[in-house]
Amino acid sequence: MRKCRFHSYDELPLMLTVVDVADVLGIGLAHAYEVVRRQDFPTITLGSRIIVPRDKFIQWIEEKTGEKG
Repeated sequence: MRKCRFHSYDELPLMLTVVDVADVLGIGLAHAYEVVRRQDFPTITLGSRIIVPRDKFIQWIEEKTGEKG
């Protein structure tokens, strides 16, 4: 099992890559691409590059787990 290089939300970069999303969620890269293509997932597309704002990613996780920030 791969070890996550991030240990808290504070360590996440301001903008995450799909590789970062996979790492944080503990899923494979192919599955991460499926997740970032969901309508309810917060992404910004710049050309062919997909980036995810950290704050929106954290909010998405909290919404999916039923937590309140």
